[in-house]
Amino acid sequence: MERFVRVVDRLGTACAAIASVMLALAALVITWNVIYRAMGASTYWEIEFSVYMMVAALFLASPYCLRTNGHVAVDLLSYYLPKRYARPVTVAVAVIGLLVCVYLAYAGGILTVDSFEKGETTESTWAPLKWPLFLTMPVGLALTALQYVAELVRMRLPEGEP
Repeated sequence: MERFVRVVDRLGTACAAIASVMLALAALVITWNVIYRAMGASTYWEIEFSVYMMVAALFLASPYCLRTNGHVAVDLLSYYLPKRYARPVTVAVAVIGLLVCVYLAYAGGILTVDSFEKGETTESTWAPLKWPLFLTMPVGLALTALQYVAELVRMRLPEGEP
């Protein structure tokens, strides 16, 4: 099980690295756009491209965010409970998070396949396909669900293990 946890952690870290590159790219494109428009030119693709990058980065960075406790956590109750009650609450919250991620990954998969089959594009002048953006939802949330499983396994491992 330690190997499973390490593999999931590495996948999350790799996705976070990809997400950081996507955010940097979005920032560069927006900065370029401001300068380019200040010179009197106009473009039609950069805002939508940047939104695609930021949304994709959000889903892809989700597993890493969970592992590093960077997400918004509802841990006030478990913080004030005695240790014997805090652990079951923490496990219950992780199981609920896991179930939500599995459901949303499934729903995102259906959305992605439907968009792919229809060849949907946005209504903008650039008109990029929608399915590549939608694909980041099931991928990111499925990896987040795996990260929840890894966190549950990590709770059972002796101290000092991954």
